[in-house]
Amino acid sequence: MKILVLNGSPKVKSDTFRMTDAFLKGLNRDGTHEVHIIHVREQQIAPCRGCFGCWQQGDGHCVIDDGQNAILDLYRSADVIIWSFPLYCYGMPSPLKAVLDRTIPLVKMRMVQQPDGMVRHEPLVDFSRIHTLVICGCGFPHWEGNFDSLKLMCRTCFGNPDMVCVPEAPLLNVPEAAVVADPLLKRFEAAGAEYAERLTLSPETVTALETPMIPAAEYIRNVNGV
Repeated sequence: MKILVLNGSPKVKSDTFRMTDAFLKGLNRDGTHEVHIIHVREQQIAPCRGCFGCWQQGDGHCVIDDGQNAILDLYRSADVIIWSFPLYCYGMPSPLKAVLDRTIPLVKMRMVQQPDGMVRHEPLVDFSRIHTLVICGCGFPHWEGNFDSLKLMCRTCFGNPDMVCVPEAPLLNVPEAAVVADPLLKRFEAAGAEYAERLTLSPETVTALETPMIPAAEYIRNVNGV
């Protein structure tokens, strides 16, 4: 399989990417898959201009000459795309959102009404063959409500992707928290192996990955230094 990983964390020492890296170890345990990791912070990706020059060209590329077209080439050929990023204002960090905005060269201007009534642009790519996974971490101590807007956006953009949304992610880069962080990373590695076999994650696996590492009250005390 060809696997494209879009790491949208602006930080080199990323809490979320530790989870994604563990997942990749399980996913590519036998070393047979072709994995491309794009650290978006290292790219020069301009915001979309809304010029629709890509639709006039119709070749699946953007008219802006920067790093996005190389990403689009990898996107078209990928079997699995993993979007990995921390939660920023209940959505994606802006550099990764620019990458998402500039995937519009992969569709045509022509609109098609879907069986469910939703209107979408006609694709240039067979998106049905691409499996999408979203891995997102946040710094809050619980899950409820924090990821709702993100999940709605991802479902609308990607169809019905697998999503893993993890609270208390900063614990993954706190040495003293290794006693609870390391078991979570092991679960991510096992989840990667599961995904390699099934190209999806069971609800039980997602629940295990999303369960907070420590009680909320304890997490808040540690964050607040009291």
